[in-house]
Order: sequence, then structure tokens, then C-alpha cells
Amino acid sequence: MLQSTNCLIIYCHPYSKSFNHAILETLITNLRNQQRDFTIIDLYQDGFNPVYSQEELKLYHSGGTTDPLVTKYLNMLHNASEVIFITPLWWNSVPGMLKSFIDKVMKEGKGLSHTVTKVGIHGELTNIKHTYVFTTSTSPTFYIKLFLGNGIQRIFLNKTLKQLGMKDRHWYNFGGITSSSLNKREKYLLKISQMNLK
Repeated sequence: MLQSTNCLIIYCHPYSKSFNHAILETLITNLRNQQRDFTIIDLYQDGFNPVYSQEELKLYHSGGTTDPLVTKYLNMLHNASEVIFITPLWWNSVPGMLKSFIDKVMKEGKGLSHTVTKVGIHGELTNIKHTYVFTTSTSPTFYIKLFLGNGIQRIFLNKTLKQLGMKDRHWYNFGGITSSSLNKREKYLLKISQMNLK
């Protein structure tokens, strides 16, 4: 069993010079300044395999896995009181890598990520008291909310993460990333650096 971890960062971006990576580095500095313990899951650097094999799928309902990273990640989730997701928005949703993290790591079974009951899904990750999702997008944030269905808020936060038992969910998006000025990006990072993450 892993030692109790206060904050777990789940980072999903393949490019180390992306603005997502700048957000990651800023949040790391923020947590260190607050003298907070944290652990990072870097899906690309870890070499997480997003493909669901037949062998893996056969074990789903028993809570088993053929992927040691799945077991490691689920243990990390159970030992966190706070989770921070950092990811771009691609085609109005999270990238396939992060979606596969949810698909493969969130195992069904008592004491895992959720149990299935006659009235729906019961989340087992109730140890996660605070949840933050930091995203970047080409589209402006207002356009995502008003014209693209607001899928991250409505589905990812208010349905998926809620079903898993994660509480106090917050979404922060930096929209219009491709046309943004250096000054605007620096102001956003400054805002993140001053956030009081619980």
C-alpha cells in the first residue's frame, strides 16, 4: 500500500513545451510554496497504454488487470484527498489518453473505483474531497459553454467524476490558446500560482 498522498496530479499532454506543461510547473511551484505533498501521474511519460486488450476487458467485472500501471494508478487515487487534472481539450472532450485512463483504471468492484447497483453507479473514490480540472482549448471558453454543449462541465465533471465519488469539482479553462498573447498567458499562470488549493 502506498503512503497517504495529499494531492495527486494527473497530467495528460505529450509535449514538454506546451502551455499545459507550463500550467503543470506552475501548480507544482504553488503546492511546494504551500508545503503540500503531491505525486504526479504523467500518462505520456509513464508510457501508459491506452489500448484495451481482450485480456484486460475479460477481467473488468472482477476488478482485475493485466497492466501494472492500472494497479499503481488506482492505489494512488485511493491514497489521495485531492486530484488535479491537467489536459487540453481536443474536439470538445478530453484526449483519448485521458479517456482511456478513466476506462482502464476505474475498475468495478467494492473497494476499487465504483460499484454497480440496481439504481446506478456508486462511487468508491469518496476519499477525494477536492477535484480540479485545468484545461486549454482553441475555442474561447464562452463558446464551449454556450455553443458546444459544455461537455467538460456537464459530462466529465458533473457526471463521470461525480459518479466515481470525487467531490468539490472545479473546472478552469484557458480558451483561445492559439491566438493568446504572451501577456495573457503570463497573467493566467500568475493567477494559478496564487490559488489556494485545498
